Amino acid sequence: MAAVFSSVSGLFLIITSSVSAIFLLFLDTPIVKANNRNTSFILLLSLKFSLLCVFLFIGRPDDITCMLRQISIGVTFTVAVSSILAKTIMVSIAFKATRPGSSWRKWLGVKLPNSVVLICSLVQFLNGIIWLSISSPFQEMDIDSFSGKIIIQCNEGSVVAFYFMLGYLGLLAAVSFMLAFMVRTLPDIFNEAKYITFSMLVFCSVWICAIPAYVSSKGKSMVMVEIFSILASEFGILSCIFFPKCYNIIMRPGMISRRNFLEKQ
Repeated sequence: MAAVFSSVSGLFLIITSSVSAIFLLFLDTPIVKANNRNTSFILLLSLKFSLLCVFLFIGRPDDITCMLRQISIGVTFTVAVSSILAKTIMVSIAFKATRPGSSWRKWLGVKLPNSVVLICSLVQFLNGIIWLSISSPFQEMDIDSFSGKIIIQCNEGSVVAFYFMLGYLGLLAAVSFMLAFMVRTLPDIFNEAKYITFSMLVFCSVWICAIPAYVSSKGKSMVMVEIFSILASEFGILSCIFFPKCYNIIMRPGMISRRNFLEKQ
């Protein structure tokens, strides 16, 4: 299973890098600039780091990997979901700013989405610092769960910090989903909200199903549940948000010209 998860994580890492390369090649096209390309690159970068975090869960745990794996996956996924939230907010503001004399125009630009990503991510980062300072995760040997077996696993340390990490991540995902759902019917030029809605639906569904399975499992099964959740979430975000854009860029090149893009709207 370690070889399978490593291979799948490596494959997703290649796919994510390929998507980043496509966006870089078509950086100045309207379809890439349609919904804040800077935030898109932050999202892609955070997805790459979350895939690298999978390797912290594979193999025999020790104190260092136990301290790093939950905090690193929490921070990287928070940056990813915060980027999606920022993109959704900009979709709503961009639509309102098209009205004559709208006061929403002053919120357009890169400052607002960058601030949303920074502030939302800072909360999770501070939680990680406090977690490490007060009661950091550590390696433990479980001799009670199975007769005649010793399970080497990670103890999460502070249960409050662990569930705060999951709860805060779930809150950001839920807010992103609800906001994207409300603006999903905006005109075509803002249709990324539809893709964000589906991506957050997949993300929330995966983790809602995974948390009970994680809590009720032990040893390798617990690790497998979390790795599967990470990979499924990654695939959901990639396939719902970025694959449609990559398809239009590669298979429908006429859409990337400014004239055709505006005529379609």
